[in-house]
Amino acid sequence: MNYYKIYRGAKGIQIENKEGKFTSPHAGNWDDFINQPELFQICQHQIFTDSKLEAIQTPIDSQEIWAAGVTYLRSKVARMEESKESGGDTFYDKVYDAERPEIFYKGNKLRAVGQNGQVRIRKDSAWNVPEPELTLFINKQHQIAGYLIGNDMSSRDIEGENPLYLPQAKVYDASAGIGPCLLVTEKPLAPETVISMRIYRSNQEVFQGETHISQMKRSHEELREYLTREMSFPLGAYLMTGTCIVPDPPFTLQAHDEIHIQIEPIGTLIQTVHP
Repeated sequence: MNYYKIYRGAKGIQIENKEGKFTSPHAGNWDDFINQPELFQICQHQIFTDSKLEAIQTPIDSQEIWAAGVTYLRSKVARMEESKESGGDTFYDKVYDAERPEIFYKGNKLRAVGQNGQVRIRKDSAWNVPEPELTLFINKQHQIAGYLIGNDMSSRDIEGENPLYLPQAKVYDASAGIGPCLLVTEKPLAPETVISMRIYRSNQEVFQGETHISQMKRSHEELREYLTREMSFPLGAYLMTGTCIVPDPPFTLQAHDEIHIQIEPIGTLIQTVHP
């Protein structure tokens, strides 16, 4: 499969081809560049001569970040367990089998954290986890035009206390990890594409898990259609597609933990927990 990686750099936009060569930085606006029709073909016609990548920034400007929940069976089971005491477990059971998916607002540039950045855990929460998710880029024409890696930081105890607390559990400063680049491909990612996550504490691995995107109950097109059904996105949107890599309790993130989320061929998103 042919592909290109688009980076948002301090000096402009850089594109990397499959052979690891780069274009010179483009001075163009991020919003305008990524929303061009036939983005893959535009990348295909670039001349790749550079051998290194300049310093990169979080690959977002005016895009909104949304997220889908309970798209994997493991996620449904975990959320039913954590919300059982409050009586909210039936909500997750029903939404997993329902025609309409769960989709919620995750944030924007203000809440987003990129490669080698610091994500945060809430001070009023005792159970916090990263959620590794394949993230879709949906352009202003409402087409799936690329892919990124997402880290949907979550306060599981707050959501488990009451499903109506979901926005507080999901949306806060530095809660939306995204990056390291925007991948554009000739064809959609294969079902056997692997999502993996490792968490390190004091240089020791304390969690490891992986899955295939084929384990999703809902298709990418289905999620895209529901998100754009009654909303326009003049500058595009990012949609995290859910997770099934769920650390079992009593695991919770701690300050200085290092999170590695890998989805090839996008790469690896590396972030640390703010002290």
